[in-house]
Amino acid sequence: MVKATFITINNNHITLGQFLKLSKIIINGGQARNFLMTNKVWVNNTLEQRRGKKLYSGDMITITNKHFVIQTQGI
Repeated sequence: MVKATFITINNNHITLGQFLKLSKIIINGGQARNFLMTNKVWVNNTLEQRRGKKLYSGDMITITNKHFVIQTQGI
């Protein structure tokens, strides 16, 4: 079983760049492009480099053996 950190969002989706900032992986949005170019970020077991990739409730993000799951508020 994979232990994951849940990230709660208020809308029906969030971009990967916004997720990186919200989860405190990066400090500001300007760092997203460089982070994605230099680190392997998996979204639902698919390598992803687009900071604009939309993430929805239930999506799993994996970065360096750390797992995150998106959930919407109220779930």
